[in-house]
Amino acid sequence: MPRVSLAMRVLVTGATGYIGGRLVPRLLAAGHEVTCLARHPEKLDDLPWRDRVSVAEGDVLDATRLKEVAAGCDAGFYLVHSMAAGKEFAAIDQQAAANFRDAAADAGMLRVVYLGGLGPEQEDLSPHLASRHRVGATLASGSTPVTELRAAVIIGSGSLSFEMLRYLTEVLPVMTTPRWVRTRCQPIAVEDILDLLVTAASDTSAESRIVEVGGPDVLTYQEMMQIYAEEAGLRRRLILPVPLLTPRLSSLWVGLVTPLPTRVARPLVESLRHEVIVGDTPGAGAIPYHPISYRRAVRNALAALPAGTETRWSDAESSPAHPVPGDPRWSGGTLFEDQRLIPTDALPHHMYWACTRIGGDVGYYGMNWAWKLRGFADRLVGGVGLRRGRRHPEQLRVGEAVDFWRVDQIIPNQMLRLHAEMRLPGEAWLEWKIVPTGEGSDLLQTARFQPRGLLGRLYWFGMAPFHSVIFPRMAAKMAAAAEERGYACGE
Repeated sequence: MPRVSLAMRVLVTGATGYIGGRLVPRLLAAGHEVTCLARHPEKLDDLPWRDRVSVAEGDVLDATRLKEVAAGCDAGFYLVHSMAAGKEFAAIDQQAAANFRDAAADAGMLRVVYLGGLGPEQEDLSPHLASRHRVGATLASGSTPVTELRAAVIIGSGSLSFEMLRYLTEVLPVMTTPRWVRTRCQPIAVEDILDLLVTAASDTSAESRIVEVGGPDVLTYQEMMQIYAEEAGLRRRLILPVPLLTPRLSSLWVGLVTPLPTRVARPLVESLRHEVIVGDTPGAGAIPYHPISYRRAVRNALAALPAGTETRWSDAESSPAHPVPGDPRWSGGTLFEDQRLIPTDALPHHMYWACTRIGGDVGYYGMNWAWKLRGFADRLVGGVGLRRGRRHPEQLRVGEAVDFWRVDQIIPNQMLRLHAEMRLPGEAWLEWKIVPTGEGSDLLQTARFQPRGLLGRLYWFGMAPFHSVIFPRMAAKMAAAAEERGYACGE
């Protein structure tokens, strides 16, 4: 494949996602100048490479803004999809791809690189996989050459595929499974995918190509789970496939056992009915690479858990920008609040430390059994539950997931706000504000709920007795933890 070593100006969409967040530092290491397009630029603020890139606020669905950002770029990475957008995800995917195709043409880009899905070209593809293929075709229908890398299961700490595999294997020593656990696939390590993406950007050929990529091992999902069990030090799993589980039932089953919400699990499960193995394509061999084995990829992923993961699937944007309290769109609407004010002797930075430890292994400062019960109930109705945990035990970034919350806003040593992603008849937030005082700080904890219809109002009043016990205890325990840390530090 013809390549150049000259530095380029590169546009990356999806930089807040799992692959994009890991790709950017590798592009910088290769000497490229990077511009990131993000709907919420603040999600990138705490990343170690933030001051080395240009960040533009925008959306691939905004064609005008996309062309403005793409102007002057030599290459572009298309790493976005709308899998969690509901029934209209395919139409959204097509519009976004068409916008990027046109923006690339107007900018005179030399190459567009797209990470698609490995799968056969046939009429009965799953909606998710068919959409991924159509996106590739739409991008390639323009004047800019496109390198479409098609990969199956990507193995890496925090990846969607790896997390599903990990939880299925760890939680269930004996499992009855759908038939797709015996479908063959060709998993590939995330490190290899990232190397391939960086290399593809330097392709100077005038042709578009589809390059199917995979690791050296062809395995069934069942074999992948058994190898995972060996590498994780678990006993061999007893797996009993049954023919009666439909994709819908399978996705509900996966939703109960893994951190994946049902709406995300279903398109993945539907795709797994296809055998996804690298075949002969026009672009085969265009990018030489030497992938690591599946076993080594699992070993590397396990070594990165639970903290230290660069990016996680759950931290990517799962829905259009959600409103926050104070937005004009909420003017005049009903907003229920529960506020607790706790005076403390803790200095603001100790109080902030206590706030940022919420969720994950630390839990919710008391009555964790109640939160676990709430998480289980959320899983039963197709929500995300508590199993997503958190990326790091103490550090938080705007936009990342914490159990069934998402970090909405952070002001260091002053404020933390979480937005609920559990299934609710409305929108909910938990917020902590830290107000310095002469001898310490006050903790102002506020739970807000914007109800949706009568059911939302009934929900708030029905939960009020539980809130009256849980919320005061949480604020008091959080304040006590901050004071204890201050005493230990002599402050």
